Order: sequence, then structure tokens, then C-alpha cells
Amino acid sequence: MRRAWTRACVLAAAAALAGTAFAQDGEGSGRAFKLTVGDYALSGGGQPSDRGLDVNLRHSSDFGNVWGGWYRERASGFSQWRTGWDRMVTVGAWRVQPSVQLASGGFRGGSLYAETGDDWFAGAGLGRTNLRPYANLNFDPNDAITLQAGRRWAGGDALTLLLVADNREHPDQRHLHLNWRGSRPGHERLTLDLLAKRGTLDDGQRIARLGVSATYDWPRWFLRAAWDPKVNFTAQDMLRLSAGARF
Repeated sequence: MRRAWTRACVLAAAAALAGTAFAQDGEGSGRAFKLTVGDYALSGGGQPSDRGLDVNLRHSSDFGNVWGGWYRERASGFSQWRTGWDRMVTVGAWRVQPSVQLASGGFRGGSLYAETGDDWFAGAGLGRTNLRPYANLNFDPNDAITLQAGRRWAGGDALTLLLVADNREHPDQRHLHLNWRGSRPGHERLTLDLLAKRGTLDDGQRIARLGVSATYDWPRWFLRAAWDPKVNFTAQDMLRLSAGARF
């Protein structure tokens, strides 16, 4: 199995970026469930091409976000079930988000993220796992620290700068995200995420690459496309296409 899929994943970075730190996806829509289906194409690096299928279902309530997912690679036959929980709570001037994550194969992980500020905000997070095999569908460095700062405007627009830095097994691996979320007419939304990554690959080569993802949300449906070179700091590049619905 490629190490791309054996690195452990923490939820804090993904939740902080995708949710722009604390706004829940679909907040106010009255739809508690979100179903996402993703097709991931791996290519290059002198290795055989492969495709992965990911299915994820999330439920949001006062208890927090509870989700379950299944991932399978077509060529290798590797598959894994996973589940997790996270919730944002207010503690004085701070918003604190703990998370836990479990997966088949004995994986266990957890994270803690905290931020403060309203229009202008800043936050930090830390994640730790037991380093058991796990399909890293977070794609950022893992067992990592996260540092985030940004600006939010009325109507849901936001601009965020997020650094995710491995501080355990591969301390030179870094992801820097510049994320912009803008509201569109008809309660629609466009999110653009520019990625600058640097660090050492599995084969010892040092790289610096740029990636990008774009997401368009309608009130019920959404589409996402992403280009991630040297995904998970391996030799291969990945094109990801995802679609989903809220209900």
C-alpha cells in the first residue's frame, strides 16, 4: 500500500479550513445531513495510475457533527471504513473545537482547535494519532499544528490564511492555504482555495508545488474540483472531483 494512504489524518485542519473556522456548512438551511461522493485520480511519479472512490455522510445537530465514510482504491483493492465527531463550543471569548476519529484497522485520532475574534480572527490547533494505517483524505500534513487568521464579512464572505505544519514524523512538510469564500445571488456560494506546499517526499526529494480547489454551493447541491500535486508528499499527483447534496 502506498504511504500516501497510510499516513494518519486529523480533523482540525480540514474543519478549520472548510468551515472557515467556525461557521457550519449549510447553517440555517434546515438540512441536517450532507452526503458527499468523491472520485480521486492518481497519476505520474513513475507509478501505476489508480482511482479511489470515497463516500461520506455527515449529520449536524446540537450534539455536533457526526459522520461516517468509506474509501476504496480500485487497483489495489484497499478499503477502509471511518467515523468521527467534532463540535464547536464557546468558552468566554474563545471558540473551541475538539474532535475524535476512528477507522477500521485500529486507527485512533483526536484534535483540538481554538480561535478568538469576530470580524478579524486568529486560531491554532493540534492533532495527534496512534499512527496506525489510515486513508489520509484530509490531504494536509498530519500529527500537525495549525495556525489560522482571517477576516469575515456580513453575509458569509471570508478570507482565511491557514498554515498546517507536520510536527512529528516529517517536520519539514508544510501546507499554506489561502481560502476565499464569497456569497453569490440566490443563496449560492463560491469557495476558492490556493495551496502552496513544500517539504520532502517519500523518496527524499524536496519539492515546492502549487495546488488549487474550487467549490460551488447551491442551497442543496454542491460541486468541487481540486488539483493536488505530490499528494500527501508522494511522487504522484491527484485530481479530485466531488459532488454532494444536503437533505
